[in-house]
Amino acid sequence: MTLDTPLQTAGRAFSVYSKKLEKLAIKTVGDLLHHFPSRYEDYSTVSPIATVGVGEIVSIVGSIVSTQNVYTRSKFQIQKVTVADETGEISCIWFNQSYILRNLHISDMVSISGRVEHFGSQKTINVKEYEVLEHLESDTTHTRRLVPIYPETRGVTSRWFRNRIKPLLSDIDQLFPEYLPNQLLQKNNLVALPQAIKGIHFPQDVTEADIARTRLAYDELFFIQLGAIHRKNEWKEKKATTPFSTTPWKKEIEKLYKSLPFSLTNAQKKAVEEIFSDVSQPVPMNRLLQGDVGSGKTIVAAITMYLAKLNGFQSALMAPTEILATQHYETISKLLAPLKVSVELVTSSSKKKKDKSFLPDILIGTHALIQKQVEFGKLGFVVVDEQHRFGVEQRSILRDKGTIPHFLSMTATPIPRTVFLTMYGDLELSVLDELPKGRQKIKTWLVPNHKRKAGYAWIEKMVNQKDENGNKNQVFIVCPFIEESENMQTVKAATKEYEKLRKEVFPNLSLGLLHGKMKATEKQAVLEDFQKGKIDILVATPVVEVGIDIPNATIIVIEAAERFGLASLHQLRGRVGRNNRQSYCLLFTESENEKTTRRLKSLETTHSGSALAEIDLKQRGAGDMYGTQQHGSRMLKVAQFGDTPLIHLTQQDARKIYPKLNEYPILHEKLKSTIIHSRVNPD
Repeated sequence: MTLDTPLQTAGRAFSVYSKKLEKLAIKTVGDLLHHFPSRYEDYSTVSPIATVGVGEIVSIVGSIVSTQNVYTRSKFQIQKVTVADETGEISCIWFNQSYILRNLHISDMVSISGRVEHFGSQKTINVKEYEVLEHLESDTTHTRRLVPIYPETRGVTSRWFRNRIKPLLSDIDQLFPEYLPNQLLQKNNLVALPQAIKGIHFPQDVTEADIARTRLAYDELFFIQLGAIHRKNEWKEKKATTPFSTTPWKKEIEKLYKSLPFSLTNAQKKAVEEIFSDVSQPVPMNRLLQGDVGSGKTIVAAITMYLAKLNGFQSALMAPTEILATQHYETISKLLAPLKVSVELVTSSSKKKKDKSFLPDILIGTHALIQKQVEFGKLGFVVVDEQHRFGVEQRSILRDKGTIPHFLSMTATPIPRTVFLTMYGDLELSVLDELPKGRQKIKTWLVPNHKRKAGYAWIEKMVNQKDENGNKNQVFIVCPFIEESENMQTVKAATKEYEKLRKEVFPNLSLGLLHGKMKATEKQAVLEDFQKGKIDILVATPVVEVGIDIPNATIIVIEAAERFGLASLHQLRGRVGRNNRQSYCLLFTESENEKTTRRLKSLETTHSGSALAEIDLKQRGAGDMYGTQQHGSRMLKVAQFGDTPLIHLTQQDARKIYPKLNEYPILHEKLKSTIIHSRVNPD
């Protein structure tokens, strides 16, 4: 048996559970052994029965003297097993687990762990774990020790994981040969890999668990850093066919600047300079442009697209949704059409042009851009918006449609510096940390449940008010996900909220509904009505990219705000305030938790996306920063994005080791397999 052995072929004990385990991304023996405990229960205190006290969590060892099934008046079953040692006896109870009495018999020697409680007038143990012993000194798996608790799925418990993982650890040295050079182990005081794997699954104490986690966290970050260096070197080795010339086109670029209906911010000017410097090199650019919603990332991309056109190259922009792709198409067309730049939109619902000889200067679309029938002439510049929403393979396909084009990733997700160093070590970074001139800060208020009615009354009053130009205020109301991504349950909840608001709360206003399960034509029709002012309030789920410019949208209400991370709330807040009018964000919550209130109130005073992301990182982890998952990211199994010292340490070590990889063949092979695995399982 090796780490690559599929569980389906690893014996009946594994194969019958293989389908269930796939829900946890466990398919091989290696996956199983890398399924680490999320926490531990401390059952290491072993007490004589006579000394146990109510409220204590203890383990006892003794012989079973009686077993009994007790039926209560409310038709509950209680399984009662009386255990005795040399100091006394005590009843141990389970609730509605009748199979227990088939596993335990009179005179069996058992080890039992649980909480001591009063049951009537007697002390009992509410059993958490138990096991039958061959003799008093038998090694235990579920009791009398620090017991690992694993992430579970329906039908697969932590007890199952412990029973299957522990026997595999007997071959730990063969399964996990050491790949880190001795110099790194000694310099950083790290334990050997087999010891770390054994120590994280079945530690003797908390110290051993911490030592094991440190080693495994180091490995996790170290290979991310090595992979980033490898990708960066690989990228540099691919020479761009033709660098873009910038000097001959200064007048044309100036003409574009003058045609803009606004002045670029200093941050935008700096980002354009950095990008122009990159694309003028013989090495293809690989840069990340990060900026809040409304900071002007699309404009920066459009300016570079114009430079590509002047140099005789095509550009492509891929966005994760049709709504966002359409928004980019409209923005870029408006900016560049006067300069005789042809722009085409390609989505799954858009009509394809029959004339294949038509090769526009810019193609903008969804994943439809990577389909075989979409052809490019001379693709020199690729932009991917919200790149974490696409897999590695999808991005590679688009990139490969050109002759090694320059590559720009864009994201509105605020990225803390530590996360950037960890995830995007192969990218250069440009940050748009200014909003366009004239934009006002969005006033943000946390609205507790008892102020909800007053909030609704204020919203109706604001919608009925008009400014000096006769424009009224329009409103987004965002309903949260119920699960990690939008499903029919979420859609039903949003629909129910829409009906309630339409009939009971705002009967005198016009409401619309937008969610991800609607057809593209339906979404577009709703957005157009909203844009034209036919809809006063748009109720939407957060999976829908409602980033299309709605100048009169000045209020956004976020329901159940406690379910979102601060980064997500900040992005949603950016859907309003797209003009010079004062805008507002109302965070509705029913939570009365003091910590939650304090976290949400930070949005009232903090308007920097990166600052909010840092707060989120410390309080919640990085889950809500990537994809649609809103908390508890599993991108890192052991390490933490907030562990800045370890991130810097692994970065330094990776830089020193990478040039000498050939001296460490086992490490070199491990890196290759890690890179291959990440390509087979795209992010």
